[in-house]
Amino acid sequence: MGECAFFLAPRHRKKALENLRLAFGKEKSEAEIRAIARAVFRNLGENLFEVLCVPKFSRLNIDRYVKINGLEIVEKALSQKRGFIALSGHFGNWELLAGYFGIKGYPVNVLARRLRYDKYDNFINSLRRGMGVNVIYRDDSPKAILKILKEGQSLAILADQDISSVDGVFIDFFGRPAYTPTAPVALALATAVPIIPMFIVRERLGHRIYVEEPLELEITGNKETDLKVNTEKWSKVEESYIRRYPSQWVWVHDRWKTNPSMLLREKNA
Repeated sequence: MGECAFFLAPRHRKKALENLRLAFGKEKSEAEIRAIARAVFRNLGENLFEVLCVPKFSRLNIDRYVKINGLEIVEKALSQKRGFIALSGHFGNWELLAGYFGIKGYPVNVLARRLRYDKYDNFINSLRRGMGVNVIYRDDSPKAILKILKEGQSLAILADQDISSVDGVFIDFFGRPAYTPTAPVALALATAVPIIPMFIVRERLGHRIYVEEPLELEITGNKETDLKVNTEKWSKVEESYIRRYPSQWVWVHDRWKTNPSMLLREKNA
């Protein structure tokens, strides 16, 4: 179904190809770029069916389908009882990334954006809750977010999309300036909790989660500098995964949509 969508969704196909050319035009042939784009749609199709099969997963069988490298990093962070930010992107099957930890019994909270279509939003959240994942909306009270971290729990955030309505900075992403949310870094700096990058990679049979060591945040005392430097540092970690597994990121997203002059006009409007 995903590969069919590659041919039946021309607008999204065009955007994926455009983005891949921007990122890899000098490194990959047109045939390679088209092959990656088709695989992107296939991955999204597989994601959909895996999420629909969530009720079949349990604490007893999830390890057959999802392996993990670096679980000790998560357990060490939880043992310190000061919470941490699990930072990832729209990569692999990101819903299953959070779901794995929820199914295994770890406290999992995800920061999510309300979807415009209420029925779909409720459906996705019911699947998340079925995996033991608690949903915190982006427009909820900041106190709810701070409470989670103060209780020593994790807060999962996907911060790799161009959303001009949220606070962000322009950082280098595949050699081009990309508007990127600063919320994870701002929250980490304000609460002194670590940021732990993690990604789920689709393998031939199942998935493998990679948990990275906590980011070493640079703190100079200049808020703007610290937000930019550390947001770029996090983004470079994700870029390294995308370069290794290019078909597993959502190239259909308009990642370079916002430019500095456009953002300035919006703020002055």
